[in-house]
Amino acid sequence: MTTIPLPSASRPLMPVLAALSVAHLLNDLIQSMIPAVYPLLKDTYQLDFVQIGLITLAFQVTSSLLQPVLGYLTDKKPWPYAMVAGMGATLAGLLSLAFAHSYPMVLVAAALVGTGSAVFHPEATRMARHAAAGRQGLAQGVFQVGGHAGYAIGPLLAAAIVVPNGQPSLSWFSGIVLVAMLLMAWIGARYSAFRREQVASKSHSDDVASHGMPRRRVLLAMAVLIVILFSKNAYTASFTSYYTFYLIERFHVSLQLSQILLFLYLVVGAVGVIIGGMIGDRIGRHRVIWLSILGSLPFALALPYADLAWTVILTVVISFIMASAFSAILIYAIDLVPHRVGLVGGLFYGLAFGLGGVAAAGLGALADKIGIIQVFSLCAWLPAFGLLTFLLPKGARS
Repeated sequence: MTTIPLPSASRPLMPVLAALSVAHLLNDLIQSMIPAVYPLLKDTYQLDFVQIGLITLAFQVTSSLLQPVLGYLTDKKPWPYAMVAGMGATLAGLLSLAFAHSYPMVLVAAALVGTGSAVFHPEATRMARHAAAGRQGLAQGVFQVGGHAGYAIGPLLAAAIVVPNGQPSLSWFSGIVLVAMLLMAWIGARYSAFRREQVASKSHSDDVASHGMPRRRVLLAMAVLIVILFSKNAYTASFTSYYTFYLIERFHVSLQLSQILLFLYLVVGAVGVIIGGMIGDRIGRHRVIWLSILGSLPFALALPYADLAWTVILTVVISFIMASAFSAILIYAIDLVPHRVGLVGGLFYGLAFGLGGVAAAGLGALADKIGIIQVFSLCAWLPAFGLLTFLLPKGARS
């Protein structure tokens, strides 16, 4: 097998990072199509909203809960081809969903797609870190921009292809999954070669913590990061789940225009995540967390009082600023326990996904009682949790 050179301090392995980004795009594209076809499934199987919620639960439980477990296991014994196996589960789930003839089969299919996501993220996070050559912000930005793009594109493809052609047309996307599996096999081969050369050269600097902090302080920092992550994802969930309803109720825009503005919000976030990662390499994760969470607070507080034009402008600004937060939070957490990259990656990706789902459900229940406009007014205060950043220690790599 062809080997690759160890990355120098100034030269990340960009082909590997680019391939990881594309793989992330394809993985999240398939994931995001499940909620996008909920209206179709609701009509086909005569489902109520509780049953729709159970589909989300089946998907999120396997994805969120399995990620930390798989990350912990692969920290002990890395499995470079895990992503291929995970995408195989996604393929099985996609085909099962396309040809499901009962509601229980839909639940099984959703769980299989969630399993594929659970396998992908921890191992891909480790690979991105090893390919970063010290530029962790850039590496995570490149990796995550693919996920953001896939999450934005998936619903558009579902609306353009699956909704007009019916549930079986989901199987047409199996070609995308096969392409992703081939790409992930190539990444696995490159990563295996890199690990062999790393072992041969006894280069394991990324696996040793250099901050020298006691265990209790590390645990406190991790707890603070989780709370900040929850505030970010709760606020983001208000947009990804209810922004279209907010625009329609407050400004009486068409459904099509509201969907375009939601797509704009998601695309701007994809741009912000890579720029935020690069900025973090220069000024430190600690400062980026301050700027990305707390920095969006004044714009969030102004949003409920803005007209339509300013709502669009403020939404774009908020999306761009907050998008950098996840990269900074994830890298900060990994730097606290660098010997547990898979566990931290799985835990934080799982939390990001799971907390977003919990927040979306809670906000939906609140909106039924007080209205979606009032919900957005309350959510505007969520970025204030960024003040907790002052509890984070400034480690050696922060």
